[in-house]
Amino acid sequence: MSSWVSRLDQIDEGGPLPLASTQDSYNAEHQVTDELIVECNEGIARLTLNRPEKANSLSATLVDALISAVDTASQDGTYLLILKGSGRMFSGGFDLANLDQESDASLVERFVRIETLLQNLYHAPFATLALSHGAAFGAGGDLVCVCEQRIAAPATMFRMPGLQFGVVLGTRRFAQRVGPDTARAILGESRAFNAEQGLEMGFLTGVAGEPAWPVLEDGIADAGQRLDTQSRAALNAATIPDTRAEDMVALRKSVMRQGLKDRIEAYVAEFVTRRSKSD
Repeated sequence: MSSWVSRLDQIDEGGPLPLASTQDSYNAEHQVTDELIVECNEGIARLTLNRPEKANSLSATLVDALISAVDTASQDGTYLLILKGSGRMFSGGFDLANLDQESDASLVERFVRIETLLQNLYHAPFATLALSHGAAFGAGGDLVCVCEQRIAAPATMFRMPGLQFGVVLGTRRFAQRVGPDTARAILGESRAFNAEQGLEMGFLTGVAGEPAWPVLEDGIADAGQRLDTQSRAALNAATIPDTRAEDMVALRKSVMRQGLKDRIEAYVAEFVTRRSKSD
């Protein structure tokens, strides 16, 4: 067991933990947009999805802001990037609001931009940490999947329904995390799974309550400083299959099939019907 995991044994989960840096010594670049909070401090970039009233769903503008923040981190000496969500959950996935105003073409472009973001994070020349709580659905689950360290609060739920409307997004990366047989079973049935199941199958690297997260951040930050950008890029090249071109082709093929918007609308209608019957 690594040292940062063993430090969990020292935590009193009944009480709050101090932040890694106290307010008095806090000296960071702190940017708040409508949809993304960016905090950069001494080589650590913290990105917080900031659409709590929309379940932190991934709008086109939020995805663009994330891509920009990841690109900046790749060039400014960042050695650890942390992803969180504000409010009651990490992310509800692809933003389906105003679907009536979308076209097949605009939806294709949005999915391509999300895949670009996911690829940039998966192959980033710095350590990445996803801290998820509540739920991470669809592309929100994919955001967790691409990070090197993937920690979830115990009650977190995950579900990736993209194939239900014919979208091949993150499928290969998910299979690399959990194995092809498990991936086929979960994605083929659009099966939900909880944090403990995610840890058991390898989708997550840890399960810890939110009071423990600052200690985890400190430990992962310590480990992240051991490799410079070039060394981490070399490690990635040697250990992560570079299937970016193939993954983008697979995504484009799936979303450019005629009737993308119709398929998504049918999925949403069926989901709403099932939910109303269960209430």
